[in-house]
This record gives sequence, structure tokens and C-alpha cells, in this order.
Amino acid sequence: MARKQKKGFRKRRPNQEFKKRYCKFTSLGIEEVDYKDIKLLKEFITETGKIMPARVTGTSAKYQRQLTSAVKKARHLALLSYTDSHYK
Repeated sequence: MARKQKKGFRKRRPNQEFKKRYCKFTSLGIEEVDYKDIKLLKEFITETGKIMPARVTGTSAKYQRQLTSAVKKARHLALLSYTDSHYK
């Protein structure tokens, strides 16, 4: 009798390679995430303006918290937009 696959889980292809994620802040030697470094912050924001989760970016928990507060502070000071400005 065949086993049923659990709902919400996908089967991984056998030839698909796993790419190791790493914390960019740790590798660059950054001690604290700065809200004024817009170029760095934009790498962790999607096109729609959402902050990417740590499981996608590989950022450690410590730097993910700093990143979140830096993005929120930059948005509040109008250094970053809340959403992408696209037109219909």
C-alpha cells in the first residue's frame, strides 16, 4: 500500500542540489545593521516592499532583528518606501 504524502509538503527532487545559506552580516564583519545603509537594506526587501524572512536569506536571528528594526526606522524617516511605486 502506497503512503500518502502529507498535505503542504513537497517532495524534493533527488538531483536537486542544496545551496548552503549563510549570514551576510557575519561574513562581512558587520557588528550592527545601520538604517542609513539603504543599498544593503534593499537586498533584504522584496519588490512589493516586504522584509524577506531569515529562512530565505540565511540571516542569523540576531541580525534579522536588527535588520527589521533598521528597515522600519528607514521607512519612518522616508529613506525607504513602504511599497514599490509601480503604476497601472
